[in-house]
Amino acid sequence: MTNSKYCFSKSYPRRNFLVNSFKASAALTLLPELISTERYKALAKAMTVGKIMALVMKEGNLSPINDTVDTLKSGNADQTVTGIVTTMFATVTVIEEAAKRNANFIIAHEPTFYNHRDNPDWVKNNQVVKKKQELLEKHKIAVWRFHDYCHSLKPDAVSYGVAKKANWISYYKTGSRILTIPSIGLGDLVKHLKTSLGITQLRVIGDLNQKCEKIALLPGASGGVSHVSVVEAEKPDVLIVGEVSEWETAEYIRDGRLLGNKTALIILGHSVSEEPGMDYFVDWLQPKIPDVKVTHIASGDPFKWL
Repeated sequence: MTNSKYCFSKSYPRRNFLVNSFKASAALTLLPELISTERYKALAKAMTVGKIMALVMKEGNLSPINDTVDTLKSGNADQTVTGIVTTMFATVTVIEEAAKRNANFIIAHEPTFYNHRDNPDWVKNNQVVKKKQELLEKHKIAVWRFHDYCHSLKPDAVSYGVAKKANWISYYKTGSRILTIPSIGLGDLVKHLKTSLGITQLRVIGDLNQKCEKIALLPGASGGVSHVSVVEAEKPDVLIVGEVSEWETAEYIRDGRLLGNKTALIILGHSVSEEPGMDYFVDWLQPKIPDVKVTHIASGDPFKWL
């Protein structure tokens, strides 16, 4: 028996006890630093807006575009992403629904502030712009316009998304605006597009009984020059577009048919014609960031048809 206050066996000498006591004490002292380090590591792994933008560029094999409109319209690149919503337009409804879903990053194909460059001073003292900015700030939501880079993907996400929804993937060729499908009457083609794309009303120029096989598919608003150029070069049975300047493409098609041309025109509507592309983009992006939920919210057709 020893006079020491503590008794130590040969298997656990006093020196080891002191060393281990010191280690335990040091660990307790360093605990705040250890927690901070773990938090730092977690933050380093967190997906930020900027990281996701960079990932899209890398995974899409996209090169920077000079003077692109694809910039952040709200929020900042350093904020951690809690969820992503893709859409055509970051409407008030889409913003509020994103907030409900705890998604603080909206990737929108078209402008947020009603002009191509999202210049908030496009019209001075625009109260709708001001209130929308306040809404985005309230929910701490970042909005990235994904237009130029979206169309630069291979395949173009928008035209591919439309072809996918219309069940035309087997006829789709990357880089081509022309699809050759099994022969179908123009009227039946209109019904198919309304059903497959979920569109209430379409505008059409042409004979509903004429047969269509060769299609020029130009969703969105690529403009009269683009529309007329593809018709002149390819002579399609039907030109399918998102929207037109009525005094350009529509009048060209009308006079062309009166002069003996056969090309018909189907106008889908801008928003609904490109929405399938932003829906498809969820399928493209989600596997690349499995830890962040990506969902699509359709901004929808802004019009009521009476």
